[in-house]
Amino acid sequence: MFSGRPTMLAGAAFVAAAALALTGCSTDAAAPGSSGGLSIDVPDVPTHSAMGDMEKELNIVAWSGFVEPAWSDQFTADTGCTVNRRVAGTSDEMVQLMRTGDYDLVSASGDASLRLIAGGDVAPINLDLVPNFGDDIVPGMKGQIYDTINGKSYGVPIGRGANILQYNSEVVTETPTSWDVAWEADSPYAGQIIGYDAPIYIADAAVYLMAHEPDLGITNPYALDQTQLDAAIKLLKQQNKIVSEYWADPAAQITSFMGGTTNLGTSWEILRKLTGEDKFKSVLPSEGSTGWSDAWMIGAESKSPNCAYAWMDYTSSPEVNGAIAMNFGMAPANAAFCELNDEAAAHCDYFNATDEEYFEKVWFWTTPIEQCIDGRTDAVCTNFQQWTDAWLTVKS
Repeated sequence: MFSGRPTMLAGAAFVAAAALALTGCSTDAAAPGSSGGLSIDVPDVPTHSAMGDMEKELNIVAWSGFVEPAWSDQFTADTGCTVNRRVAGTSDEMVQLMRTGDYDLVSASGDASLRLIAGGDVAPINLDLVPNFGDDIVPGMKGQIYDTINGKSYGVPIGRGANILQYNSEVVTETPTSWDVAWEADSPYAGQIIGYDAPIYIADAAVYLMAHEPDLGITNPYALDQTQLDAAIKLLKQQNKIVSEYWADPAAQITSFMGGTTNLGTSWEILRKLTGEDKFKSVLPSEGSTGWSDAWMIGAESKSPNCAYAWMDYTSSPEVNGAIAMNFGMAPANAAFCELNDEAAAHCDYFNATDEEYFEKVWFWTTPIEQCIDGRTDAVCTNFQQWTDAWLTVKS
């Protein structure tokens, strides 16, 4: 069922391309859940203006669990568009595949979105052609900084999740309220802590520093100048001494908790659920957390734009969006799903689907770029390649 989330280990070529395109950046989006997007120079890719005749096939790059016969077969029956799925294991792989021009759609996470937009690999979306993108789409997944550029939407939301603190309640007997048990050198759980194995994990350190070292001036964990990045790396190196291991493969994370190697650390709600044991609990700590949000994005060179738009609309319906969310294990984008039946309501409750107060504390993955996305114009922020290089020093 599961495929690993993005490892964020992009090549320098990707970063260089994005750096050339991402210039003149400004934004007033300085908090989780804020909307309005970025104002930056990006390639002028035309938007599909009107629906026409359906093409014969649709090529999609997606996370495992997003495109399944249970709903794609009905789509083919309704539209005549045969769905060809390519499962990707990381955001980097998705970016590489979309740059071939061979795919019509991608289920991109926020750590890939800006790279795709800046590279001219995806097109702005004509939301008038996606009727199911309406009032039932949760507010926190509309107009976000990672997929709304210059007032144009590049993504149709699919689902979201938080990177929460999971713990074994038989060992961690007092419910944690802070990430301090995972970051501080004197943690009583030293040697039993698991961290996420990716450069984007730097943002988790930045979220902690925002609360505990306010003098650093961090207001967005994806907008770090060199001093702020250095502070995050220092904290990560401190944590490195007390972690039992790092995870990128969800199955390995579950095994680590169930085998007793790990008793506390970063996780997703679905991973806790998949352990099948009540002793594993989770919490969104007081500092907030990072998280992920996925959206359909249409290729700039899509050969089947009508099938692509039909798919985005079809999968945005309450029933199909909910099926994807339940299959993958995340909060759905369409809140109307939560009212379909008791099973849907229970799923939405477990994943906090309509709790915007909960998600206001979540900083969704966003590609770090040199232009500070926290609104600063008097600073140069560190980019994706610098994060990648810095992450390598944490575990060396």
